[in-house]
Amino acid sequence: MRTRSRISAAATLGAVAVLTAGCLSEEGGGGGGSDNTSDTIEVMYAFSGGQEEGFKAEVEAWAEENGYTVNFSQTGNFNQLINTRVQGNDAPDVALFPQPGIMVEMAEQGLLADLSDIVDEGEREQHVQGVLETGQVDGTQYAVPMSINVKSIVFYPKQAFEAAGYEIPETYDDLVALTDEIQETGTTPWCFGIESEAATGWPATDWVENLYVINNGADAYKDWVAHEVPFNDDTVTETLEQMEELLLAEGRTNGGRQSIASNNFNTAANPMFDEPPGCFMYRQGNFVAQAGGFPDDVLADLDNTVGVFPMPGQTADDKPVLGGGDLAGIFAQDNEAAQELIKFLASADFGTQEYGASGNWISPRTDFDTGLYPNETFAAIATVAYESTDFVFDGSDQMPGEVGSGSFWREMVAWISGGQDIDTTLENIENSWPA
Repeated sequence: MRTRSRISAAATLGAVAVLTAGCLSEEGGGGGGSDNTSDTIEVMYAFSGGQEEGFKAEVEAWAEENGYTVNFSQTGNFNQLINTRVQGNDAPDVALFPQPGIMVEMAEQGLLADLSDIVDEGEREQHVQGVLETGQVDGTQYAVPMSINVKSIVFYPKQAFEAAGYEIPETYDDLVALTDEIQETGTTPWCFGIESEAATGWPATDWVENLYVINNGADAYKDWVAHEVPFNDDTVTETLEQMEELLLAEGRTNGGRQSIASNNFNTAANPMFDEPPGCFMYRQGNFVAQAGGFPDDVLADLDNTVGVFPMPGQTADDKPVLGGGDLAGIFAQDNEAAQELIKFLASADFGTQEYGASGNWISPRTDFDTGLYPNETFAAIATVAYESTDFVFDGSDQMPGEVGSGSFWREMVAWISGGQDIDTTLENIENSWPA
């Protein structure tokens, strides 16, 4: 997630099949979507703040130029509301799904339009490797990415890091060596926090997912996310042992292991900016570099204050990236205006006017001009995605709600807080997976 608008996902995902089963009208069509041929398009989405402002400005300019009217429907509780509206035969024309799980469920129920012709082969080559596949079900494109976020990012205090003579790690072994080097100076290498109100625990699942794809590759990662590899498999055990050694052992994390569950993820990195730094590294998504995350004085001078590097792979040439994003799908099967909007959202033109400069939006297209981002830091983060060898979507966002936003979150909190061992943690998650 970006900031995880999925607190209610556990309940809503499990109910999708029930809710949608009665929503197909006798005439067929898109789950109660308007199915009209008018020039009016309703777009429903979850993001807010500067990202919403930039998105609306970009789309409104396109709509005015092309003679369309766009009605914007923002909600902080996307999963629940989209289900309610589908059930009431009142789905929006276009939905920007913040996670693929519910999109897949609705596509499998026949509620979404086939968008396979929206992105032709030439256009496919211009997208981050692996990101288009996230919107596919059984090889059919039901949603196209209109934005991504990048989670395999390590932030560091630029001036202090460089003054200490630390070098950017090119491999995972280099990252371990850097962690050891920083700890030997008496400073904790990492900052880490997983508190997020009712969604506490999700930052820990991101760490597990990031390490799993580094260790095992994208194909094995996708098998694990799909539960073709059980949660208590040796590969998962080894990943948690690795995380424990890198991040959770004594002297590794600012505040110690016991502080992690109560340390908010948005502000956990702030000790990096103390003098001297309380830590030198914080792995998190690009969305923490905004108001409510990093301190205001840091954000005001981001390029000079903060450096970034990607979580490194096993080799310098191996660059897997964990991320997320918003996937655009159509409920209104016959709304030509909605189809034109999707084409625009998937095009090279989208984001070049207002959205790219709005902050905290990253284009999924590798041909996007990084000079349009608001600062060098965001351009560098986008480049991490564009140079990735594989881009894999947040695993817990794709798992059943009982697991992805349920047991996976809870059991990570219990384990990190020292309440149980790795074997018990993974066994509990495995046993929670729905039949």
